[in-house]
Amino acid sequence: MVDKKELEEVYKQNLENDIINAISKIKKIELRKAFDVYYSSKLAEQIEKGEYGIENLDAKYLAEDLIENELKLFE
Repeated sequence: MVDKKELEEVYKQNLENDIINAISKIKKIELRKAFDVYYSSKLAEQIEKGEYGIENLDAKYLAEDLIENELKLFE
């Protein structure tokens, strides 16, 4: 039987991977750069803490939101 906590961790990791891939595709940047952008963002912190239930939103939407609201800080 799968532990609920383990399942949530796998889901979170998949969400983070999907967000990083979406950032890379949308901005046409290398995955390494997209990785840095994501893990330097407020979004990564919010997902890690489980704040606001945003971990339940679509990865592409979250990536677009990060790009619109935070990416200018990294450029």
